[in-house]
Amino acid sequence: MERLIKTGKIQPKDSLHIKKSRIGLGFEKLDRNVFDPEKAYDKVAEIGVKWARIQSGWQRTEKQKGVYDFEWIDSIIDNFLKRGIRPWVCLCYGNELYDDLAKTVFGAVGCPPIFSEEQKKAWSNYVKAFAKRYKGKITHYEVWNEPDGQWCWKTGVNATQLGEFTTATAKAVKEADSDAKVIGGVICDYKLAFLNEAFAAGMGEYIDYISFHEYTADETKVFEKVKALKALAQRYNPNIQIIQGESGSQSKSGGHGALRVGAWTEAKQAKQLLRHTVADLLTDVYFTSYFSCVDMIEALNGEAGNIASYLDYGYFGVLGAEFDSDGRSAGNYYKKPSYYALQNIASVFAEDYELCEIAAMFVPHESERIFGADLKRNNVVTGGFSRQNGEAFVYWYPSDIMTTSYEGTISMEVYSKYDKVQLVDLSDGSIYDIPSSIITRDDFGVFSIKNLPVKDTPMLLTFGEFIK
Repeated sequence: MERLIKTGKIQPKDSLHIKKSRIGLGFEKLDRNVFDPEKAYDKVAEIGVKWARIQSGWQRTEKQKGVYDFEWIDSIIDNFLKRGIRPWVCLCYGNELYDDLAKTVFGAVGCPPIFSEEQKKAWSNYVKAFAKRYKGKITHYEVWNEPDGQWCWKTGVNATQLGEFTTATAKAVKEADSDAKVIGGVICDYKLAFLNEAFAAGMGEYIDYISFHEYTADETKVFEKVKALKALAQRYNPNIQIIQGESGSQSKSGGHGALRVGAWTEAKQAKQLLRHTVADLLTDVYFTSYFSCVDMIEALNGEAGNIASYLDYGYFGVLGAEFDSDGRSAGNYYKKPSYYALQNIASVFAEDYELCEIAAMFVPHESERIFGADLKRNNVVTGGFSRQNGEAFVYWYPSDIMTTSYEGTISMEVYSKYDKVQLVDLSDGSIYDIPSSIITRDDFGVFSIKNLPVKDTPMLLTFGEFIK
């Protein structure tokens, strides 16, 4: 990067000053009260995310049959709205008032209310009360969480049950708020047969989106999965869109939850966030949500009344935390490298843009910078974005995050109608001018670029005023 001319950095944008964005962050598990939201609101808003996923917490809300105490979630929703962030709600989990299994499970996680008429009626009443109360404040409702995982459907994963439950819940939401959008699926295991069976049970007629969760150190898997999910969903309902509802990685080893066995570091977490989030944007999902805002216990398999059973710490947060004796996230929540990585993405991709094809052809040369040759295009993840007065070509080398840090070079010819060209490093926010020793432009708008730096995190080659 030392051959380039650093001219500035990406300027962060607060959520309140962003009108529109596809970038979101998870704010889950407050149904189990595992962290202090007051310590996180302002820091989350400073990232510039526009969506925040919260969980509705039936058991925390209805502690006496037919009586709903929404005060705790009123506060969360109102705190986000006044900061310019759109909360969206995962409707979950069970309730010990109606289910003996839920009495044994911390937070009633994974106890679907589908086995008696009383359970079904109580759930429907709760959903209607929730949607009615937050009409005008909440626009998107998600039905359950990871129902294709035993930890979240503890009675035995069953796609037909999910399809019927999703249909009934969607009907309840839209009865209370006809303008609300409903999200189904919420899958983490990607078995098309499972999702297809749920669709066959009738849910496609009543939902507006399918959401999926993706925890992986290889973001290139996302492209095929989103394409397959979209194709399947649209066979049942051509209007269904896709949402990436959870992705993330740990920031150190020794924790619990997804990807826990890896030798993660804070730097690797930031790299995974950058690559996965930009990959999501390239798949054109409606929005993408990173998990999560702060380090917290997983709290998916705990026993009610047994604190030791749910002291299962996860280190997914863009904010780090300590933990108290009850497992609650404590101390002053500090910003990790992943925090700044997400902040850079949120700033660059704020407001309107579209996917586009950039007229770019890789022309590999020998590269003295690496005593070797430039990468070929099939070695690199690439894509294009455009907006008024600018466009951007994004690229990175998808090396193994867990074992390799990579720097190399690429050479290409690119056409653009814009004269101004810069290179933006999303990992640290640096903006560079490109010297004439690397880039030239002919009279007809084609740039020849030789031995441009490539890293294992996304770089943006911008034209015009793509970044202001």
